[in-house]
Amino acid sequence: MNTDRRNFIKKSLYTTAGLGLISTAPLGFININQDNGFKISLAEWSFHKALFDGSMSNLDFPVRAAKEFEIYGVEYVSTFFMGTGKKYLSELLQRSKDNKVENVLIMIDGEGDLGDSYAPRRIQAVERHYRWVEAAKFLGCKSIRVNARGEGSVTDVAGAAIESLRKLAEYGATENINIIVENHGGYSSDGKWITHVIQQVNMDNCGLLPDFGNFRISTDKEYDRYQGVKEMMPFAKGVSGKSYDFDDNGNETTIDFYKMLKIIADSGYKGWIDIEYEGQNLSEEDGIRATKKLLKKAILKM
Repeated sequence: MNTDRRNFIKKSLYTTAGLGLISTAPLGFININQDNGFKISLAEWSFHKALFDGSMSNLDFPVRAAKEFEIYGVEYVSTFFMGTGKKYLSELLQRSKDNKVENVLIMIDGEGDLGDSYAPRRIQAVERHYRWVEAAKFLGCKSIRVNARGEGSVTDVAGAAIESLRKLAEYGATENINIIVENHGGYSSDGKWITHVIQQVNMDNCGLLPDFGNFRISTDKEYDRYQGVKEMMPFAKGVSGKSYDFDDNGNETTIDFYKMLKIIADSGYKGWIDIEYEGQNLSEEDGIRATKKLLKKAILKM
């Protein structure tokens, strides 16, 4: 996801009623977008314009993924939820079941910085993620995606993030939910830094979500995206196929998808790769279709 996403985040509406939810895993899913051991999912951020302007809602997301794009795995964004209460989540779960869509994960934003050097704020941030662990469990997801953001020195933020992630992963383990960190700006966009953090957490359910596009560490420093993905893949529990723009041959103009897919395949990873279109030149719908077409071509050339 884009490192500027936090500039878009609006204060979400939520209730306190969703805690202690009953686990209800979706049944009867089909995954027709499966090639060479990879499964294609759709990241909700691909629809962020429509979601922010109100022309669609979070409840529409699994329906549109299946009916318009024949994609049967979805990755939600917490910003677009109207709470974590049981009634709301039950409706979302039913819509995904009705459309044979698998709920893969929830990307969590706006709940505090897990790398905050100030302990009280950091603890609060960890605890604010608990309801999302429970919501993910209820929806049948395998993971929540979190951020390892924080202010301070490289060492201080790493130490804070390690402590937070370990505590959150311990909670996630009670619900069989993975806690996965995305390269999402700042230190987290440094492949060596983020893999060091995950190694120090050293828990089976704590891993990474490599994103093809988010390697901007600061305004004047960018990490090599291919090196970063290669470093992150041994810890990957998902992959984000970011796209921005396409040339006349259908290739992404800033990211070599074929090179990325080779790195992913060489790592031994098999699982979900999401479509996350974030461009300006195509509509959200056409951008999703273009990314899906390119992703399938790249996968089939493995």
